[in-house]
Amino acid sequence: MADIRFDGKVAIVTGAGGGLGRQHALELARRGAKVVVNDLGGSVDGSGGSSSAADAVVDEIKAAGGEAISNGSSVTDDAGVALMIKQAMDQWGRIDILVANAGILRDKSFAKMEIADFELVLNVHLMGTVKPAKAVWDIMREQNYGRIVVTTSSSGLYGNFGQSNYGAAKLGIIGFMNTLRLEGAKNNIHVNAIAPVAATRMTENLMPAAVLERLKPEYVTPGVVYLCSEEAPTGAILTAGAGAFALSRIYETEGVYLGEGGLSVEEVRDNWSKISDPEGHAAYAAGGEQSQKFFRKLSGG
Repeated sequence: MADIRFDGKVAIVTGAGGGLGRQHALELARRGAKVVVNDLGGSVDGSGGSSSAADAVVDEIKAAGGEAISNGSSVTDDAGVALMIKQAMDQWGRIDILVANAGILRDKSFAKMEIADFELVLNVHLMGTVKPAKAVWDIMREQNYGRIVVTTSSSGLYGNFGQSNYGAAKLGIIGFMNTLRLEGAKNNIHVNAIAPVAATRMTENLMPAAVLERLKPEYVTPGVVYLCSEEAPTGAILTAGAGAFALSRIYETEGVYLGEGGLSVEEVRDNWSKISDPEGHAAYAAGGEQSQKFFRKLSGG
């Protein structure tokens, strides 16, 4: 099969000044994409800012013969996001790919976490994905083409101590993706998620050096770039780390119909083993499929 190429395509990668985002931007450019390298240049907790990191990645891309421009906007700032889109459109006249990668951490147990820390992380990760996606949405619809890759995490999918803010944002992103993939289908807009495990500024203090060496960001990037391609699926949650890839899905058990007359709390308790029985579980493509199951059971099916 032919190599995957992005000649003539324009990509925006947020948080691309280092770590995962940098690798995504470099690989997209290496395969022919013109890239907007976005990075606020702040610290891991979101404070500060500098365009030097994004500029350095642009220099790398240009040195390798590619095309790129830098943008130092915060993904939470409406005017900054609008500027990023304007820069891309003024320079190249189209936007085909958005990789929403920017993020910060404010880890604490929920008991010790300030609401301000919760709101900031939610804003950067969730609204920092929503705002760029909204800004490119009509462009992609008019083109009848678009590929959006959002960034989730095992902390959102499965939980992680000290990351209630981060986990809430990361699972919220999956809910956002699930609806966008439905609304974008008729215009050939595919929306997928990556759940990476990688050695970055955000994880360097969480794992031993020997483990981090096995978790290079470039081991995640092939999965992200595939999700950016014309051949990409839609609605997938691709987990990736250390060269391993898997698919995460949300399943629902078949459950049991308990009737309506005399329904009680005790009946739910007494039938818990049937409610939780994994046999026949399914991953639904839309929320309406759950309702269809309930009506089937109501009809005796």
